[in-house]
Amino acid sequence: MRGLEDVEVVDGEPVAASLIPRAVTAGELLFDDGATQTFEAGGDTSYIEADGRPTEGEWYVDEDGRFCSFWPPTYRACYDLRWIVEGDEIVGLSFTELSQGTRFDGRYKTLAHGAGS
Repeated sequence: MRGLEDVEVVDGEPVAASLIPRAVTAGELLFDDGATQTFEAGGDTSYIEADGRPTEGEWYVDEDGRFCSFWPPTYRACYDLRWIVEGDEIVGLSFTELSQGTRFDGRYKTLAHGAGS
């Protein structure tokens, strides 16, 4: 995984706050429902639903070291972010919304060029 080759974690392990930027920008994520999401290093994120409808938002790491996102005009949520690992390869990220417990698993679809470098 480009940008994550030196990260050694096990499946279900929490993503350390210091690794969140590398984890989310390592590549496009494909979710179980067919939606995709990309994260830019500057904090922008694009979520494209399976039907092709795009939504633009922002992501950040809060003062408690949690992954959070903001979707205008008012939706803000923070997530427990965990690694998805198969064998010894990081293949995705699992997001569990802290307020509602809703879980979304995303697998890396494409790798960002130069992510984490």
